[in-house]
Amino acid sequence: MTKIYIKLVLTMIFWGGTFISGRMLAGHVPPSIAAFLRFATAATVLLIVLYRRNGRLPTVPTRLLLPIICLSLTGVFSYNMLFFWGLQSVAAGRASVIIANNPVFIAVFASLIFRERLGLIKSLGVPISVIGAVIAISNGDVAGLLSGGFGRGDLMIFGCVLSWVAFSLIGKAVIDHIPPLTAIFYTSTLGALLLLFPAILDGLFGTLGKYTFLDWGNIAFLGIFGTALGFVWYYEGIEHIGATRAGLFINIVPLSAIIMAFFLLGEPVTFSLLVGTVLVLAGVYLTNNGLPHLH
Repeated sequence: MTKIYIKLVLTMIFWGGTFISGRMLAGHVPPSIAAFLRFATAATVLLIVLYRRNGRLPTVPTRLLLPIICLSLTGVFSYNMLFFWGLQSVAAGRASVIIANNPVFIAVFASLIFRERLGLIKSLGVPISVIGAVIAISNGDVAGLLSGGFGRGDLMIFGCVLSWVAFSLIGKAVIDHIPPLTAIFYTSTLGALLLLFPAILDGLFGTLGKYTFLDWGNIAFLGIFGTALGFVWYYEGIEHIGATRAGLFINIVPLSAIIMAFFLLGEPVTFSLLVGTVLVLAGVYLTNNGLPHLH
């Protein structure tokens, strides 16, 4: 079990790094192309791993085709289009705090779907976490945010949260029947195909030669560590300790993203960002602490 925890911690550090890579790509690589290249890379790596392990491509039961399509639409297509679009205008650290609400919403929807009662204390974690995200988004000016509304980029990053909730809960049903590596390979491959058309419309083949070495390095990091390794290890965590407890490790993502954004991007660590992060993590802890495993 220790090995699973280590994999989950490393996954969350990788995912913290995806905000940095995504922010670095903003303005250089169109969102649809960045998303397509990320998952084309991931699918290629996973294909090689599958062939080395099994000597063949594993088959998928027909009844799982629809769930895998849903995984591709939520965790790959919609999440990544929203992710790269959002990072065009949202700082990496702030975006990571918004997405840190993932475990709260996973717990809420898992409670509704699997009929696990949250109770009063755990239910308090939901508004606490949301308030923390609002403080981080508004830079402490909550009144100004409420009067002016969320920015377009912030709304897109919040859309990532909803996409990830669906991805996590649908994925739990899928990996009850096939190994995580197989599930992620087919999800990444189908997701890359779904992203190919908008990438072509945005000039995929005419722009590949214009990207810098740093751009390709960020794409490789997103595809190999942020996706191929990260997704498989995350699903292994769900398989062993349940969706809610695996989701709890997402606490690490905003912390690693904020630290890396400070050193690599020069993003300031403001007091409101720290307060928001603490409230989000407190809310996540209250909502998830002590919940039963989702098996």
